[in-house]
Amino acid sequence: MDKKYYSYENFAEDTRALIRLQDDFKPEAIVGIARGGLTLAHAMAEGLKIREVQTIRTELYDESCKRDEIALFGDCHFKNHKRVLVVDDIADSGDTLKEVMHHLESSFKGIEFKAATLFYKKTSCYQPHFWINEADGWIDFFWEKDFVLEG
Repeated sequence: MDKKYYSYENFAEDTRALIRLQDDFKPEAIVGIARGGLTLAHAMAEGLKIREVQTIRTELYDESCKRDEIALFGDCHFKNHKRVLVVDDIADSGDTLKEVMHHLESSFKGIEFKAATLFYKKTSCYQPHFWINEADGWIDFFWEKDFVLEG
């Protein structure tokens, strides 16, 4: 499998671009999909000056092997929000985003949810509303590699 390393410098540049794409949507809250979307959720919240950051944890992959079913953990609570941005690192198969978006949209009527990712694969069953890079292989994100202690 072809792997590409995604550095902090790439992340910073792409996150700024993703933040600029929010000018028309103007999200009032962010939901980060754990774990891959947490770094992006935090960075976007800082850039957009949004304090309301929540998380949903999913499990679809064990290392690089895809499971048969997705598991979803955690509840979100929105006060008077009308627009919520859901962020993840990549729309790979799209199963995670599709499931999370369906869960949120069916649980919170009257709130507009939009999804944003750093990477999108054309083979994904769910296309995020906002994305920066097209991926055609496995991405090794800096947060997955740079902090692992050897030994």
